[in-house]
Amino acid sequence: MKILMVCTENLPVPPVLGGAIQTYISGSLPYLSKSHDITIMGINDPTLPDEEIIDGVKYIRVPGKVLELYREGVVEYIKSNQFDLIHIFNRPRLVLPIRKVAPNAKITLSMHNDMFNLGKIDQEEAKLVIEEVSNIVTVSDYVGNVIRELYPEASNKIRTIYSGVDSERFLPGNDPKMSEIRNSLRREYGLENKTVILFAGRLSENKGVDRLIRALPQLSKTFKDLALVIVGSNWFSQNNVTDYVAYIRAISKKQEVPVVTTGFVSPFEMQNWFAVADIFVCTSLWQEPLARVHYEAMAAGLPIVTTARGGNPEVITPGENGLIVENPEDPSEFAAKITEILSNKSLMRSMSNKGRELAVSKYRWSRVGNEILDVWNQSKFVSAITSEQLEQYESKLVFKTAAPVQTNKNIPTVSEEIPVNENETKEIQIEKELETVAKQPILEKVLETVGKQPTQERVTETVTMQSFEERILEALVKQSIRGNKVQGKQTVQIREVTNVNPITLRKIRSITDRVIANTNAVVEVKDVNTMKETKNELNTPIKQQKGLRKISSITEQHNRKFIS
Repeated sequence: MKILMVCTENLPVPPVLGGAIQTYISGSLPYLSKSHDITIMGINDPTLPDEEIIDGVKYIRVPGKVLELYREGVVEYIKSNQFDLIHIFNRPRLVLPIRKVAPNAKITLSMHNDMFNLGKIDQEEAKLVIEEVSNIVTVSDYVGNVIRELYPEASNKIRTIYSGVDSERFLPGNDPKMSEIRNSLRREYGLENKTVILFAGRLSENKGVDRLIRALPQLSKTFKDLALVIVGSNWFSQNNVTDYVAYIRAISKKQEVPVVTTGFVSPFEMQNWFAVADIFVCTSLWQEPLARVHYEAMAAGLPIVTTARGGNPEVITPGENGLIVENPEDPSEFAAKITEILSNKSLMRSMSNKGRELAVSKYRWSRVGNEILDVWNQSKFVSAITSEQLEQYESKLVFKTAAPVQTNKNIPTVSEEIPVNENETKEIQIEKELETVAKQPILEKVLETVGKQPTQERVTETVTMQSFEERILEALVKQSIRGNKVQGKQTVQIREVTNVNPITLRKIRSITDRVIANTNAVVEVKDVNTMKETKNELNTPIKQQKGLRKISSITEQHNRKFIS
């Protein structure tokens, strides 16, 4: 068959910047391409050409970072290229746009996160998506069960295909191929004669590595030779010092146990740090679909301590290849589980051997490839939606800061790609009028401001597209914080928002980009209290509030590139 595999809009394929989905595709690809004509569609990257063929697989890369922009590139490509089967990864909202231009293709959907949650996709759209796909592949039973709970009609289409690992690259530290690397890194980082605890993952609140650091004082009372290595950064390929990263560094410096923070490590070098370690700890606080670091730790022969969140426990048999922390909020629980393993050398060896055995026998990429091939071979064309419905259908702009469906009512379920603080639980409903306004060219816009000092003369300021974009964005963010109205050609109300998270900021940015596209605008600002004309001072930096995070530099760079 002629098959198109559509990746997400965040990271490129091959996984030069990392990414679980990108690794999943690349790992299974050698086995899939033996049987089918494969094209991979992903986002472009400065280090990669927009088109290339590698080992018989064609790669097409288009602008991404923002789903709407990426969708346009994907749809345009499919319009002029026919495929027997289209395999979409983790973006159910791409299904209907793709169906519109590929009416005869079979569609398979792979789910790596809770993207069917009510805060991620409109229910009406989700039901149509489920009808249009022949299969839904999930990376864990947890992900599949969340979909079943929301949409029982999807049950007979769902199948779990666990991820895999290159067991020839991830090897135990005592393997002859890795022993020199292990010893060299240990010497370089002062880890000789240490029992090394390893954490690998993003440095974000929901990944919870601070709990592991805070467990060190208790562990140091029993073990005098400990060291902790933290591999990772705030985001894939970035080393930005966020508030949480700064916090991690600060509490690390206070520990008697040495803590090494490596920052971002290339995915092609990760196996070296697993070889350095003696035990692996996953500290996730959120309902994680199933972190692929578990497979890598098993292949490296490391005993594992993980958390009872999401799909992570599915690959752990307690007492055989690791232990499970039931309450990861409590650092003492990590200390107890780590102590149980480190104090029993025989248990450490048996867990090491069992983990390696599972990686080789159960979690090779060849198994992943064969199971995907099986899904493709069983795929049947299904389509219940009419062309008229597709023409009329529009995705609704509905976003929430936390998804309402949870396996544990006290635990928020959020997307791995944009972590959300647990205390941010209010819904953000962007009124339909906002989308209408966004589609219209705007020549003049009146904005409400708060606390501006009046001047005696009228000030009407003509600004460039870029400065207008920045000012509109800043005004919207300020007004959303205060729950006030933003007035344009139509009145828009953003209700009851006390904390603004990255999802909201990205949506505001996307909307304001469309508002000012291809226009030079005149901005007239009036004080809402006195209605006297005031200076336009919207470019004053916003003071960071609780829950308000700066928009990522990648998104800003991307917007400047494609809008200006």
